[in-house]
Amino acid sequence: MNAAAIAAVFDPERVAGLDLLATAVLVIDWRGAVVFANQAAEQLFEASRKHLMGQPVERLFADDGALLQLLQDAQSDALGLRRQWLTLRRPLHEPLAVQATASALYSRETPLVLELVEVDSQRKVERDERALDLSEANRTLLRNLAHEVKNPLGGIRGAAQLLERELDIEALREYTRVIVAEADRLQALVDRLLAPHRAPLVVEEINIHEVCERVRAVLLAEFPQGLTIERDYDASAPDVRGDREQLIQAVLNVARNAAQALEARIAAGDARIELRTRVARRATIARRVHRLALALHVIDNGPGIPDALRERVFYPLVSGRDGGSGLGLSLAQSYVQSNHGTIDFESRPGRTDFRILLPL
Repeated sequence: MNAAAIAAVFDPERVAGLDLLATAVLVIDWRGAVVFANQAAEQLFEASRKHLMGQPVERLFADDGALLQLLQDAQSDALGLRRQWLTLRRPLHEPLAVQATASALYSRETPLVLELVEVDSQRKVERDERALDLSEANRTLLRNLAHEVKNPLGGIRGAAQLLERELDIEALREYTRVIVAEADRLQALVDRLLAPHRAPLVVEEINIHEVCERVRAVLLAEFPQGLTIERDYDASAPDVRGDREQLIQAVLNVARNAAQALEARIAAGDARIELRTRVARRATIARRVHRLALALHVIDNGPGIPDALRERVFYPLVSGRDGGSGLGLSLAQSYVQSNHGTIDFESRPGRTDFRILLPL
C-alpha cells in the first residue's frame, strides 16, 4: 500500500505505519500546514516531528509557487499523482534537491501528501562505495609499504649507531645522530600506519556518550582556553557494539583535527565544536542497508575544508595544515571501518560536519 492510501484518513495512530517507510512523507492540511511527518522526514529535515507539525509548508521548501499549485490542484480534485522537483530549505546546510511525489488524498481536511526522495541519494551511495574500495586499496598498499620500509630502517639505525662509536670527531657524530633521529621518526610513522591492523578487535557493548565525554575531556585539557565543546546527545540512543579504544581514537582524531582547524577562532575566543548523536533509520553502510544506525556528528565553526582537499581528505599523508602528518583522518576512517561503520562529511565556510555512522 502506498503512502497516499495509508494516509487517506488522517489519524496519527492510523498512519503510524508511515514510520516504516524509507522515504520521507509529509501530510499537508487544507491551510498548507504539515499535520504529519514520518521518521524518515525527521531525518531528512533534521528536525523533530513536533517541530515540523504545524509548519507552513512554504517555510520548508524554496518552491512556494509550485507547492501552492499542488495544494490547489489537490483541493480541486485535479491532481491525482504528480512528480515534482522541489528544493528543501536547510538553515544549517546547503539547500537540498528532492523529487516529490504529490498524491491527492481526496479529503477536505488533509488534501495532499508528499513523498520526498533525495536526488543525490543514489550518487551518495555510489560515492560511498568508491570511497570504501579506495580505502581498502590504500590500507593494503600502506600495510605492504610499511612492512617493506620497517626492516631497512632498523638496519640504517643500527649501522648509524655502530658508525658513531668509530668516529672520534664530535662534529661527525652529529651526523650519525641525525640519521638515528630521522630513522626513529620514520619508525614512529610506520608504527602509526600499522596500528589499526596490529591489535585484534575487542568487541563489547559501548555507550557512545561515554566515548564522547572521554574525547571532550581530552580536548578541553589540550585546548583549555578559547574553545567551547557543546553536547547535543540523543538520550534514547542504544549502545553500539565495537572496540572501545578504537572508537575513542577515531572520534578523538576527528575532533582534534577540527580543533586544529579552529586555531584562529581559538585565539579569538569563539571556537566551537559540537558533539551530536542521533539514531538514523534505513542507513546504508558498506553496501548494506541497516534498519537503525547511530550517527555521531563532530561539527565545528572553522573555515571549512578547501575544495582542493575535499576528494582527498581521508587519503593518508595528505594534510591541509603545515606540519601535519596527514594520518589523523585516515586512521579515523580505518578505525571506523574496522567497527563496520562509515565516515563522511559536509563542509562550507563556518561549518564542517563529520558524521560517523555505526550499525545498531
